[in-house]
Amino acid sequence: MKELFLIKDNLANKVSYYHVMLLLLSLPFDRFYSHLILASLAIHTIIQFKKESVKPLFTLRTAVLQSVFWLTLIGTIYTINFPQSLLEWELDLPILLTPLIFCFNPLDLKKYRQNLLLLFSLGCTATIGYLYFDALTTIRHYQLPLSSILSPAFTNHNFSEPIDMHATFLSLQIAVALIYILSRLVDERLSTSTTLLYLFCSLVLTAGIIQLSSKSIFAALFLVINFAIPWLLLQGKRRGWYLLVSGGLSCIILIGILNSNALRTRYLNELKEDLSPKFAGQTVEPRLERWKIATNLIRKSPVIGYGTGSEIQLLQEQYFAKKFYSSYLNRLNSHNQYLSFLIKTGIWGLGIYSITLVYGFRCAIKKRDIVFFSFMILIAIVSLSENVLDADKGVMFYSILLSYFVFVSEQPENINIHIRGHKFLRKAATNQTIESSLL
Repeated sequence: MKELFLIKDNLANKVSYYHVMLLLLSLPFDRFYSHLILASLAIHTIIQFKKESVKPLFTLRTAVLQSVFWLTLIGTIYTINFPQSLLEWELDLPILLTPLIFCFNPLDLKKYRQNLLLLFSLGCTATIGYLYFDALTTIRHYQLPLSSILSPAFTNHNFSEPIDMHATFLSLQIAVALIYILSRLVDERLSTSTTLLYLFCSLVLTAGIIQLSSKSIFAALFLVINFAIPWLLLQGKRRGWYLLVSGGLSCIILIGILNSNALRTRYLNELKEDLSPKFAGQTVEPRLERWKIATNLIRKSPVIGYGTGSEIQLLQEQYFAKKFYSSYLNRLNSHNQYLSFLIKTGIWGLGIYSITLVYGFRCAIKKRDIVFFSFMILIAIVSLSENVLDADKGVMFYSILLSYFVFVSEQPENINIHIRGHKFLRKAATNQTIESSLL
């Protein structure tokens, strides 16, 4: 653990490292901390600026990472709601700044990848631990049965309420942490104490995913754990054994969910309601009905959309006309990032967002980076059910981790040759040194 905090580097890079570390640890909490740390990192990067350390700026990578911000900017030109479009500028500002910070900051992100992701995972584990502690304290205070931990009062948004986080956005972070821990367990030989620590973290994170009950996150994790990990990390007999174990554990978890009334209602019944037509007695209109309204709006302006900041205003008008009063009063968006882009910037906007996703998938697969690949899977699938980039925590998660993974994937591998195992190379290197000194 000591090496996670006491790194060997120059002072400027140490400060940058601690900034990135705190930035990752702050993601589950109030946006004030994330924005403050990001601003501090930007100021530190400017102060420590060195021309020779700058990474290429005007590249396809930078354009792709910043593309969502430029979509927001261009969509303002023809918007029907200019004041709201300015608020979306502010919201998307980290998408513009984070790639620039990583370009100008000399910190070797690849060198500290394991450290930073481990710290992020430990932070997520501690967060879930705190939420369970808060839930169990509440249960004890009101003398409720322990089984009520799986009731609606302590699942989904009610579970994440103590830290004021949307359950799906917190689940995004927990899922990335879980995949990282699992990848270390599967792909590396670890000491007994480290293995036990990682197993404990994976159990806590898995429990957190179930407790938060985000259907889209659960589906994404099922695909990653049962298909992506064996495909990217394992071969031969190890792949077969892993599939056997992961398949068995997945079945056990699914059986457990089906045997819990609260979880079964959340994962199955609510999913069925979300994808069914509206019926009398519903307190919140199904997503399917809101998607139909969004689709009707898109048909009227499919190519360029209605401009940045237009989504809520247009949907509000349709909600009121169709008597969707719950959606109207709560000012609900379309709950689909792809439809959101079509409403705001039309086909060209969705096309650019799709190119961004493809670029991320390509980088992840090329480097066989399971954590990066899982991040892309999570973003792509959650975009089907949430406006990920219309919430501050979604924007921070997207901008920081996407930029981080892309910059890490660009850096070359460090190849270390152990001289003791290569006598011929050692002799050749010695001869070359002697010849150079004689010249």
